[in-house]
Amino acid sequence: MTDGKGDPPVAPDPSSPGAAGGCCDPTSGKTVPCCGGGSPSKAEIRYEDTFLDGQVDTPAGPVPRVHSRIGSRDLLGRWKVRWGIGRDRYRVAPGLYALGAPDGNAPVLVTANYKLTFDVVRRDGTGLDAWILVLDTRGINVWCAAGEGTFGTEEVIRRVTEARLAEVVSHRRLILPQLGAPGVAAHEVRKGCGFSVVYGPVRSRDIRSFLDAGMKASPAMRRVDFPTIDRLVLTPIEITGLLRPAGWAAAGLFLLSGFGPGIFSLGAAWERGFAAVAALAAGILAGAVVTPVLLPWLPGRAFSVKGALAGGVLAACAVMWQRGSLEAPAALALLLAMTAVSSFVAMNFTGATPFTSPSGVEKEMRRALPVQAGLTVLAGLLWVGGAFIR
Repeated sequence: MTDGKGDPPVAPDPSSPGAAGGCCDPTSGKTVPCCGGGSPSKAEIRYEDTFLDGQVDTPAGPVPRVHSRIGSRDLLGRWKVRWGIGRDRYRVAPGLYALGAPDGNAPVLVTANYKLTFDVVRRDGTGLDAWILVLDTRGINVWCAAGEGTFGTEEVIRRVTEARLAEVVSHRRLILPQLGAPGVAAHEVRKGCGFSVVYGPVRSRDIRSFLDAGMKASPAMRRVDFPTIDRLVLTPIEITGLLRPAGWAAAGLFLLSGFGPGIFSLGAAWERGFAAVAALAAGILAGAVVTPVLLPWLPGRAFSVKGALAGGVLAACAVMWQRGSLEAPAALALLLAMTAVSSFVAMNFTGATPFTSPSGVEKEMRRALPVQAGLTVLAGLLWVGGAFIR
């Protein structure tokens, strides 16, 4: 995890197959044919016409050629998956592809079949003559797939074998992204298919410099940066993923807010329920937007603590703003609820950053979830109880 100063860590050591990887959604437990790759599903082939550009003949048979242009349809698809629309289907068929006019000496770049990742690789490969070997990661990006095992040793061996890559290239080298290292045992790959593994840079934008330097990565190429824009790009999917549970929570809050001395009041349900739902929305925004923006500057190592601080400060400001219209129990209830919600939502980012490891995420969850649940229950009791002492 971060030390609170925001200094990004060095990426996992590619020489260590057991290096810590990432996970996609720690709070839910979810994570995101060519040359003998098998028959693609409709979901896998729906985007192919946006990047295919003929084919290249090889001793192993024709290989689809891709271009490096990113068109309007690609940009639209990227925007949609950022908001969770069609995310599970945003993939390309695994197998071997040609970029430019590669020959038997051209490098082999290995990547995931998450189309957003694939698009970045082919875009950053503009001007290169290379082969792109796409693994079946079930539409998950390299880092998350390496942590889950789908970007793994067996899949690399399978795709090399099925693509008959030994007949396509004269060398025996595969260039894997460094963030795929946690899932791949290089010595097992060599034993299984005869190809050695070279770990490339963290970012595909450095692939040309890496190749020009004789496949030598500089320290900067090994370092994981996590700037504000990279943090913010994750917020839409976090917010959309919470819409359904937040909707059910909002309905429950309106119902809960109606209880009072007169048993139940529709007017109270609307008036107090609106305030409760506003606090819920503010807590979500504090955890999904404010926390990632201020991540390097929020004190504490745990994301749950950072989220709690962001939510707590925002809640305190809201309570002070409404201090004339809120009774003490209600004000305390909103303060506790916003803190708990923001803390919970912020934990989603533990699986999408280079600051954490799976074991660290699990440890934080074991500690934070009971506290968050306790604060939520206490907030509910104060909120309902406050209606009886107004």
